[in-house]
Amino acid sequence: MKEKEEQKEYSYKHPHPAVTTDCVIFCFDGKELNVLLVQRGVEPFKGAWAFPGGFLHMDETANQCALRELKEETNLSPEHLEQFHTFTDVDRDPRERVITIAYFALVKKREVIGGDDATVAKWFKMNEIPRLAFDHDFIFRKALTALKEKIHFEPIGFELLDEEFSMPDLQRLYEAILDVKFDRRNFQKKMIQMDILEESPSNEKNVNKTGRSKNKKWRFIPQKYEDMKRQKAFRLEF
Repeated sequence: MKEKEEQKEYSYKHPHPAVTTDCVIFCFDGKELNVLLVQRGVEPFKGAWAFPGGFLHMDETANQCALRELKEETNLSPEHLEQFHTFTDVDRDPRERVITIAYFALVKKREVIGGDDATVAKWFKMNEIPRLAFDHDFIFRKALTALKEKIHFEPIGFELLDEEFSMPDLQRLYEAILDVKFDRRNFQKKMIQMDILEESPSNEKNVNKTGRSKNKKWRFIPQKYEDMKRQKAFRLEF
């Protein structure tokens, strides 16, 4: 009886791993994707760049942990994080056996501030990303793959644009995510045929001498997209 009373809370006779979360946060600067990194202020990999994240507390879910760590290390609080993979390689962390649950999110670019055990938080353009700590280079590649797959099934990315946007704005965003170049006319035709966009009322006030709108603006219609998903299997092919 005494032995049971002295047993530590959460202890178990079999070895078990620690659990962390890591967040791959993308933004769009109008021309290309950026990704959010933090510079580690503690060992291991002190001074190296990594994704914001940390150890799961006993009283929180993985999603709560990801949001907390992101807020503590970057002062960023996205409305939604999407879990995309769990990384379980045995030697991925030199401290101990660690499993990480990884999330990604797309947000509008805003100021970030390093905090907690992150000395600096900073946005990096895709071609300027340094070598990352732990296995975060692998996590990054997995996140990009998940993002590119998802864009074919859901209209992600609209949250990175203003409420009203031009078709060239939307095309640059999709080109940045998929790392391809589209024909302007074909891209516009396909997007309009999807019937999830509507012209902005402001177009009527901005016409040229021929009566055509200049710099035509569009809006995303979430309800139309939800209706379309219910009616048929959705896959956007370019």
